[in-house]
Amino acid sequence: MSSEREAQAAMTRRRPARLQPRWFIVAFWHGHRAVLRVTGGRFGLWRPKPGGWGTLWLTTTGRRSGKPRRVVLGYVDDGHSLVTMAMNGWGPAEPAWWLNLQAHPDAVVRTRDGARPIRARRAQGEERERLWARWAEIDTNLDAFAARRPHETAVVILEPRDTTGPAGS
Repeated sequence: MSSEREAQAAMTRRRPARLQPRWFIVAFWHGHRAVLRVTGGRFGLWRPKPGGWGTLWLTTTGRRSGKPRRVVLGYVDDGHSLVTMAMNGWGPAEPAWWLNLQAHPDAVVRTRDGARPIRARRAQGEERERLWARWAEIDTNLDAFAARRPHETAVVILEPRDTTGPAGS
């Protein structure tokens, strides 16, 4: 690497990660959800590409209302599970969908490949570190963005749920 490029890389590392204004993030979310709603999910969902993430539609049960709540999230595959982060646009509050999943961990995800029932859980320990590192490969500003939050960002695993029940039931 040339000394000029090294100096530029060093300056980039020293500058705080640039985050879009909150109004822009919220407007983008609303627009993305509108596209999904209008097209019935035909547009707006994509599979993760190599070195990237995909999008899914998560339907949770409201922790207070008991009503279905939908949200669009970015995810990566991890075997049969899907992994996302409870970041709320890097705002300080926990996202409502994550609070809903903590109260009711059974939910439904819809990806480009169709809908499936899942059970959500928070990654812990080495598993969290491994999955965080994987996201950091995709988003080089991940640690800087996470530092803006007053608490640790949850790495959420959406595991396939066995809908057949125990054997013999």
